[in-house]
Amino acid sequence: MHTLFVLLVSYTLGSFPTGAIAGRIHGVNIREHGSGNLGFTNVLRVLGPRAGIPVLVVDVLKGFVAVAAVAAIAGPASPLGPTGIRVAAGLAAVAGHIWPIFADFRGGKAVATAAGVFLALSPVATSVTIAVWLAVVFASKYVSIGSLAAAVALPFAVGIESRARHVPQPLLLVAAAAAVAIAIVVRHRANMRRLLAGTESRVTWGSGTREDP
Repeated sequence: MHTLFVLLVSYTLGSFPTGAIAGRIHGVNIREHGSGNLGFTNVLRVLGPRAGIPVLVVDVLKGFVAVAAVAAIAGPASPLGPTGIRVAAGLAAVAGHIWPIFADFRGGKAVATAAGVFLALSPVATSVTIAVWLAVVFASKYVSIGSLAAAVALPFAVGIESRARHVPQPLLLVAAAAAVAIAIVVRHRANMRRLLAGTESRVTWGSGTREDP
């Protein structure tokens, strides 16, 4: 029962529609501007950093809190084990962000919330993937390429950290990282089509362009 409760709370937490609420505060329906996505980048482009940065912070916290705090509700009593319940809570938060119950099941692309999840599960590996994201975005000026590169790097970085630190259930962590990476790649399929067609927008904050994680 505790395990199910943790999953429901984590999913609900992940469903919190940060981007939509930021838009309402500023008198804007964020779905009708830029890419229409509820993610941090679209909010940043449409409303600027005063709205975008809080959205980023809250979306990261959704994943982090699910793993670091909500999973503790079940404690050692969960049949999933201490690592399993943390992984399950994190995946539920990511699912909530992608398919939010409070936003017609049309959410963001899970990059920020996944970063929060793995900051709690595998902090060194996540720091590496954030560095990859920053480096690729800086070099290419494409947020989508940075997000895809970070997603691909995540399972490998998690595997290396888990092995180096002798983390319990390392294969479970790697499998979770791979599942999240696949979800992020799938959520970026429209971006990949535009990249192949040469129509993807580069980073131009405040321009209302279409590319966002």
